[in-house]
Amino acid sequence: MNLVEQVRRAGVVGAGGGGFPTHVKLAAKADTVIANGAECEPLLHKDAVVMEHQAAQIVRGMLLAMEAVGARAGIVGIKAKNQHAVATVEAACRGTAVRVHLLGDYYPAGDEYDLVHETTGRLIPPGGIPLQIGAVVCNVETFVNIAAAAEGRPVTHKTLTIAGAVREPRTLTVPIGTSFRECIAAAGGATTSDPVLCIGGLMMGETTDNLDRSVIKTTTGAVVLPRDHHIIERKLKPPPIQNAIGKSACDQCRYCTEYCPRFLLGYAVEPHQVMRSLAFTATGQEHWNQWAALCCSCGLCTLYACPEELYPKEACDQSRAEMHKADVKWTGAMTVKPHPMRDGRRVPIKTLMKKLHILQYDHAAPLQEGALAPRRVVLPLKQGAGSPNQALVKPGDRVDAGQPLGGLPEKVLGAVIHAPFAASVAEVTENHIVLTRL
Repeated sequence: MNLVEQVRRAGVVGAGGGGFPTHVKLAAKADTVIANGAECEPLLHKDAVVMEHQAAQIVRGMLLAMEAVGARAGIVGIKAKNQHAVATVEAACRGTAVRVHLLGDYYPAGDEYDLVHETTGRLIPPGGIPLQIGAVVCNVETFVNIAAAAEGRPVTHKTLTIAGAVREPRTLTVPIGTSFRECIAAAGGATTSDPVLCIGGLMMGETTDNLDRSVIKTTTGAVVLPRDHHIIERKLKPPPIQNAIGKSACDQCRYCTEYCPRFLLGYAVEPHQVMRSLAFTATGQEHWNQWAALCCSCGLCTLYACPEELYPKEACDQSRAEMHKADVKWTGAMTVKPHPMRDGRRVPIKTLMKKLHILQYDHAAPLQEGALAPRRVVLPLKQGAGSPNQALVKPGDRVDAGQPLGGLPEKVLGAVIHAPFAASVAEVTENHIVLTRL
């Protein structure tokens, strides 16, 4: 069995982003494999911890991936500030074709377009993917999972950081399907009586007060904040209110555009033009949507650049959603030339944290030894890009650790889910499977 099939059967997906099935990337051809260890979401430390403790597995997974795609070069992108991670990965790279590339401590260094340019000097075509310029990019934890898949071990656990308003910020390894409530308890509990979660981080994550949400394959961590924190208050405003504020208050200052990382890299992303569209009806809708087409949703425009605290990122999200529904593809310029002020406009993480009012939560989140052992887990049938699993079990069944719980029709994009421990199937719905530990 080749690596592509091993990774497919193991259910490996991108562990730090949208959860694209990894076996599809490994079936392509490329000359460079890049491990994304930039980790630029404030307060999250998952990738740094994975690199410190599993450097050998990361390099092993990269070498396997390089062999699969025919690459001669491997690059691990790490922020220079993470000195322990840098040291352990450099040691693991010795004698191999993998090298470390040091990154600055700015946001969003982990954006795929930015990372590829920083490490290779290449620019991904507008609307394109790294494969088009000969690169395969995966999160560092994904490479750990590739190495495990080559040994017949599926993805059943996830490493994540619990930070913010908790007593003991921690990086944990938990069975997939564990609730955030149990993760927060493992971090000493919340220090606020009305906690709200930013799952995936403050900048690009999802905001929810549902502590019973499950950890899934793409979870990088969660920042816990009080409901009355200024950033939470902003994030919880409904879209109609966000749009009304933008329509009435945007003065077209262009700060959102001038700080946009994609704009500074040379792509035609202009959030101020998307904000301008809020003042119009359907007239010109397709034209204005194009200015949002290449947005990476980093959130810098909304949470850092805008002096009036408007919502350009959310306007871009809505525009891209409209384009997707209308099947509108990028038709703009295909030439890319970095802005001459790009280096001078990068936003340092500490400066961003000050703007977000979270410096008081800036603490280390060391790895808690041993995985959590919850009695009950809820596993969503869809945990990444593509189609959901079709359940292979029914209530009352007994399953072994690592046993597939779902499947996908042949040639359908998606990733299989597996039991994280020996269990009894308590419930099966069209959306999830509930397991109870034996």
